[in-house]
Amino acid sequence: MPVNRLKEYLDEHHVRYVTITHSPAYTSQKTAASAHVPGKELAKTVIVKVDGDLAMAVLPGSMHVDFGRLREALGGKNVELASEDEFRDQFAGCEVGAMPPFGNLYDMPVFVAAALTEDEEISFNACSHTELIKMAYADYERLVHPTVVRFAAGAHA
Repeated sequence: MPVNRLKEYLDEHHVRYVTITHSPAYTSQKTAASAHVPGKELAKTVIVKVDGDLAMAVLPGSMHVDFGRLREALGGKNVELASEDEFRDQFAGCEVGAMPPFGNLYDMPVFVAAALTEDEEISFNACSHTELIKMAYADYERLVHPTVVRFAAGAHA
């Protein structure tokens, strides 16, 4: 889903958002710094496999996935990091590592870290390493219907 399609989707659902163009950045912390967005408000998308099926784990850019906590939250299912080769073709039009956290548009479940729900707004990669979309978390939740679980660990700054 190229960024234009994502913006069309947001427009169709009457979501207010802002696009932020920034210097190329390939890690969540560098992206946050380049775009002048707090790391805890940058929603990074990590692709995981839950019992062999692809899913999105979405969490603050300043944190990391605690796979033990995610496994426990999902009832002991097998949870592991997916390799780029396993998901690259799933996100046509998006740069690898810049997938927006809209699993509903890619036919995959979305697990959001509880820590991400604490902020009124979130920002996330918009299919490229040079553009973010910033929008209200409430609108994101309304569109995606993610499962909120406690699986993020690390600095929350």
